[in-house]
Amino acid sequence: MDSRNKPVVNVSYSYNPLEETLEYAHKKKELFIGIPKETSFQENRVPLTLQAVAVLVNNGNRVMVEHQAGVASSFTDNDYSEAGAKIAHGKQEVFESDLILKTAPISHEELDLLKDGQIIISPIHIPSLSKEHLQKCLEKKIIGIAIGNIKDDAGYYPIVRSMSQIAGVQSIHIASRYLGNNDQGNGILMGGIAGVPPANVVIIGAGMVGEYACRTALGCGAQVKVFDNSIYKLMRLQRTVGQSVYTSVINPDELTLALKDADVAIGALKMQKGVIPMVVTENMVKSMRPGSIVIDVSIDNGGCFETSSLTTHQDPVYMMHDVIHYCVPNIASGVSKTASTAISNILMPLLLSVTETTGGTDHLIQHKPGLLSATYMYKGKLTSKALSRKFNLKFTDLNLIFSANI
Repeated sequence: MDSRNKPVVNVSYSYNPLEETLEYAHKKKELFIGIPKETSFQENRVPLTLQAVAVLVNNGNRVMVEHQAGVASSFTDNDYSEAGAKIAHGKQEVFESDLILKTAPISHEELDLLKDGQIIISPIHIPSLSKEHLQKCLEKKIIGIAIGNIKDDAGYYPIVRSMSQIAGVQSIHIASRYLGNNDQGNGILMGGIAGVPPANVVIIGAGMVGEYACRTALGCGAQVKVFDNSIYKLMRLQRTVGQSVYTSVINPDELTLALKDADVAIGALKMQKGVIPMVVTENMVKSMRPGSIVIDVSIDNGGCFETSSLTTHQDPVYMMHDVIHYCVPNIASGVSKTASTAISNILMPLLLSVTETTGGTDHLIQHKPGLLSATYMYKGKLTSKALSRKFNLKFTDLNLIFSANI
């Protein structure tokens, strides 16, 4: 063999093993999440389902659930315990958590249980909110995030959309029930059969509630008319339901004619400048057929029928001018397991992203526009312009707070 091809080993060389370079994983931030039992009127929902709790616990978080917090949504204490949550037998113990999740606004009884710097993700109901309530939260320097104002990456409000979809579908199911003889109705089948005409349904409002009410009514075979003053919404509804539907702007004469022939009238208008437009007068209701049904989904914010008054899930209807009125606020709470699952599907990934962010909640709020816009108070500062104007309190831009802390 040619010596030129032989390997040469020099004893002066030193061969030292190299250390293996491993990626350093940042320590995940543990969340201590508390879920109190809701005591607010007619609130049956819970913010996290069993599956969501199991995912959060398996990712290194702690979840504490108050005794029987999920029972109205068919989730037992034993179910939550098996999913990894700790069951607390007192509300005060739950409020020791760093982050509180609620499906109803903070009650007056819960104000004293809040601890300084706590994070609260819950609804805020501006019409019933008081200045004293708000100031007490500011004194405790809580981080308040309005659950209904959380936006997704597309800029939509996913929880509001989900609850609106539920309310739209449920309104038709409710109407079907009260059209029957057993509940003071005229004994009409929503979709009719061969040779028998279906029910006439009038929907006032072409938003998410109106769209899903329209879809469900058409699916049952009903004849549907939709009214709204937004041509864009009417066009979108025509496009999304996939078939031709009678639509009109809210012209009083046209609406009166439609209501005279209606078996069901559903109010699904949104707030405009803080109030719901009252578009159906008492005289219009008087002109409706005896035994017809009014379902005012807008009753949460005042209603769009002049004859509407609040009712409850336990006593949902009353009769006025021979017309059945169903005016229960928070319709989604009547199907609480479905509603809870919808809320949980949105909150669980959000909470996981907090866990995986090394900067914790502050970093996530700062870099997630959907949470930034939903934060209405931050460590003693009011960061909502709407609340600042309503209660004449100082407003602080949340972006300026984060910029000052850099």
